[in-house]
Amino acid sequence: MNENEIEKKSIIPSTSSLSKFGITAIGYTAAGIFIFLLQVFARFRGLGLVIGGIVCLIGIGSLMSKDPADKKAGAIITAAGALALLSKLNIPVVTAISGTILSIGAIGLLVMGIWNGIKFLVGLKRRS
Repeated sequence: MNENEIEKKSIIPSTSSLSKFGITAIGYTAAGIFIFLLQVFARFRGLGLVIGGIVCLIGIGSLMSKDPADKKAGAIITAAGALALLSKLNIPVVTAISGTILSIGAIGLLVMGIWNGIKFLVGLKRRS
């Protein structure tokens, strides 16, 4: 093997790293869209309280898991549900802050999803 062949092999990503990027991209993108939808539904008083409470309970259930990845997701879900509930308080500052944090979180998750999707597509192109 010459140096060019060795160099080409080191650039080609493994199947496991490609699958990790793909799954992460889908997960982050779905979570970002979910938080945007949560924020939209939270604008309606009754529906916002119900959905925020359900999301918070689901997050607490995930926090009880033994898997560290489930705990991390559970913390994010619990925080999103709690922020949706806080946005229903009649305190303007709390409502504004919780809405802003939800928006920033959703945008951040979407950006991370897109970034991992780009990494996945670049790695897939290198494999072909």
